[in-house]
Amino acid sequence: MRQGWIAVSLWFLVAVSVVGLATTRADEGMWLFNALPTGLLKERHGFEPSQEWADELRLASVRFNNGGSASFISPTGLVLTNHHVGADTLGKLSTAERDLFSEGFLARTPAEELKAPDLELNQLISIQDVTQEVKSAVADGMSPEDALDARRGRIAEIESREKEKTGLRCDVVALYGGNLYHLYRYRRFTDVRLVWAPERAIAFFGGDADNFEYPRYDLDACIFRVWEDGKPAELEHYLRVATQGTKAGELVFVSGNPGRTQRLLSVDALREIRDRQLPAQLDLIRRREVLLQQFSLEGPEAARRARNSLFGTQNGRKARLGALAALQSPGVLQSKVVDESQLTAALGRDPALLPLLSAWDAARANAKARSALQGTGLPISSRLFGIAEQIVQMAEEDTKPSGERLPEFADAGRESLLLSLYSQAPVYPDLETALLADSLGQMLERRGADDPLAARVLAGRSPADRAAELIAGTGLADVETRKKLVAGGQAAVAASADPLIRLAALVDPEMRRVRKLGDELAERDRQAADMMMQARFAVRGTSEYPDATFTLRLAFGTVAGYREQGKEVAPYTTIEAAFAHEESHRTADGPQQDFALPASWHAARERLDLATPMNFVCTADIIGGNSGSPVVNRAGELVGLIFDGNIQSLSASYVYADEQSRAVSVDVRAIIEALDKVYNATELLAELP
Repeated sequence: MRQGWIAVSLWFLVAVSVVGLATTRADEGMWLFNALPTGLLKERHGFEPSQEWADELRLASVRFNNGGSASFISPTGLVLTNHHVGADTLGKLSTAERDLFSEGFLARTPAEELKAPDLELNQLISIQDVTQEVKSAVADGMSPEDALDARRGRIAEIESREKEKTGLRCDVVALYGGNLYHLYRYRRFTDVRLVWAPERAIAFFGGDADNFEYPRYDLDACIFRVWEDGKPAELEHYLRVATQGTKAGELVFVSGNPGRTQRLLSVDALREIRDRQLPAQLDLIRRREVLLQQFSLEGPEAARRARNSLFGTQNGRKARLGALAALQSPGVLQSKVVDESQLTAALGRDPALLPLLSAWDAARANAKARSALQGTGLPISSRLFGIAEQIVQMAEEDTKPSGERLPEFADAGRESLLLSLYSQAPVYPDLETALLADSLGQMLERRGADDPLAARVLAGRSPADRAAELIAGTGLADVETRKKLVAGGQAAVAASADPLIRLAALVDPEMRRVRKLGDELAERDRQAADMMMQARFAVRGTSEYPDATFTLRLAFGTVAGYREQGKEVAPYTTIEAAFAHEESHRTADGPQQDFALPASWHAARERLDLATPMNFVCTADIIGGNSGSPVVNRAGELVGLIFDGNIQSLSASYVYADEQSRAVSVDVRAIIEALDKVYNATELLAELP
């Protein structure tokens, strides 16, 4: 029996099919699976996806709880994603003696597969419109604080009710600034095991220098397996591999979970992001990057321990720099100015719509308030401190009804929360100490050395000495200690002498104060965004897709190269070109760092079909969170694996353009070729349909 069903918001679906989608450009769009742009696809590409096609793709798609996407690729539970999406787990499964991230891994039998300590995968089973039920919780005239509490309570009620009814993970998702609310029901997989990962040298060939660039030559791929009831899961829905791959100009689809876009923000909000918020974020990221680089210089083991954090920090820095450059480009913001001016002028001509103009005044004030709020609070951070903070807050939140708690502590999400909190992943005291010391120093810079709370946090010591004392004295690296504190609730927390628990309890009132300010500002933002979307719907119809929310979306485009600096960039690279890329970065001492292919690839060179496509680019609309997304053809067959965008795509948070912006994928033919001739993974290949 086919799993799942979709309850569709009928008015929205009809509107999408009727309106000519005139506000979208080229192959723009991160489309809801319950409101696919069927008319646009038929008109532009001569393809009309059936409901069965959409259901199969939806049910074969997977979300990683650590921020990536994936797909089922066999009836035996195999899951394909990126090496860099799996990197967090690879790091947690590695030791000083066995570095899976760098050396790679292959389980030839299910018995050899390695269980991830805290990984949760989600399969989207159904979507239901719950807009009216959520909105009915908020009465006219409510203050922002009361409206936020009422809406949170109703959402928690819906999520708990539906989880109890279905046994599925249930999340209510706000769309169009809160104009719509959809209930997403997920099947959870928490027994996830590593099957195969290539060496880091080929998965991130070219390193940071090639990151967000094209041409690329990466095998950024990794395979896990989901288990249920002590054996590999039996799946009805999975993707079949298209061994013929793709060709230039071919229509392809991307099914994944793009993180967050801000394409529907007001111009004033974008200016605040450009001039204040992104620069401030970049300052913090650069600080963290320098810290992690310095820590890594202490030796190979220190470098291994810091590696995933450093990669994420560098990736975030480059992504934000690209986004900032996009907003600083006059053409990008000017297009937004023109669009907004046309919209507000139309509102001004209609007396019935005139009140909606107040939303732009509110958005302007909110944007400035958000910039002012940024940088306040206590930037104390390390993994162990985060655990302490969660335990302290959970103890207090659990004294309240589920609907009155902070959302992350509501009953519906408890299983996912505890999976993370009770993770058996290794803790490295030296790295914890370095991170905590730096954040305490940052606290002093923000609040001043004479700030009373800062003085109590430091307890008469320097940030470095205080951090060393806290990490040396805590017992929170032990999972059983965490469980006992959670089970004991407020009494156990109050009685605990653990220094990190005591620190978390000390700063919790200030953490909550700053969070409350942020939440109330977010509610004012939501109310303004709701009015703006009402204005857009009234003037232009409902043809715009909602901003991304790390939920499943469908994007589409064609395999296509582009022109850059007067040169044509071909859509495909090949395995042969990867060897040439290494050679072009060779010095008298050998290949430059990050440009040396693994020894396994050199050993297999004579066996490889060097003409096999390695990576390719297409015009599909993606952003962070799409990493690991499957790329499929019209038949719904797997042809590629999203792993990056080129540098021109970094404007996608705010605006889509397809002249040069491209999504970058690993070609499925390269994955098959490598599994066969480099890794001799015959057992794994035999499982692929």
